[in-house]
Amino acid sequence: MERTIRILTVDDSPSMRALLLHALSAEGFEVAQAEDGQDALVWLASNEVDLVITDINMPRLDGFGLIEQLRAGSRHADRPILVLTTESSEEKKKRARDAGATGWIVKPFDAQKLATAVRRVMH
Repeated sequence: MERTIRILTVDDSPSMRALLLHALSAEGFEVAQAEDGQDALVWLASNEVDLVITDINMPRLDGFGLIEQLRAGSRHADRPILVLTTESSEEKKKRARDAGATGWIVKPFDAQKLATAVRRVMH
């Protein structure tokens, strides 16, 4: 039997966190949630996940800062990180890639495409 993929979703919107929890749980993924980059770093200091899905625009620590901090340490250096955001400019995508993002998904997301993207980066 395959091990369950554990995902941390990071988004300051309670409704988006609820949508992500529902969509990902329905696909059989184990989901933890954080409301911004700072919250995510605290949670990740004592928990393990296989994948991080983060928004870009958040208070305290945005998605770019979160990606940069995760990539700076050895523990999360190779962890897949998907960006899920309303942003779609090439400049923002390049900045996310340069910071170390694995992929980019624009909101509103399609649950099936999100699940496919998760499986793709996990293999």
